[in-house]
Amino acid sequence: MAKLVKQKNPAKLAAAKKANGKKQAVKKPAGKKRSVPLPAALGLPPAPVPKRIKRVEGRVLTPIEAPAGIDAGILDTLWTTVESRRIAGDVTQSHSARLLSRGTPKVAQKLGEEAVECVIEATLGNHRGTVLESADLLYHLIVLWVDAGIQPAEIWSELARRQGISGIAEKAARPAGLMRAAGTRKLP
Repeated sequence: MAKLVKQKNPAKLAAAKKANGKKQAVKKPAGKKRSVPLPAALGLPPAPVPKRIKRVEGRVLTPIEAPAGIDAGILDTLWTTVESRRIAGDVTQSHSARLLSRGTPKVAQKLGEEAVECVIEATLGNHRGTVLESADLLYHLIVLWVDAGIQPAEIWSELARRQGISGIAEKAARPAGLMRAAGTRKLP
């Protein structure tokens, strides 16, 4: 993954200089920072892109080609697998059983680690890394559900309930105890 460096916009600097006859600071617009891959900043050619991959706004996008019959139902299947490994309890043959045998604090810690790794890959703009870490994150979230006795249908029902409701309105409607437990009074 190439490092990104900030690049000043020469057109804005020239316009500001022309307007006042002298160089002045130009306010940066709010939002995304403009950056270019390090090779481009150094005047090097960009890395070659395979024919089936395209660039959009400087990002490399790869086609999503899921095997036939694969959809979100795979999460239900994964939950069933993790639950069966918990029941079997064979810590010598199953990573899920071994993790669950270590208790809720370890399960929660592992979920947190995977979330951080996913955030890091996303922040770096590493598409493939974000996909891999997202899969790890979902797996460990499902392990947490199994540990807590939560079935996927409970989560799907809650998501269905929230459909069409503003996130701000949904958060405001939560009981005050939930907001206190989360340690915040802020709404996004």
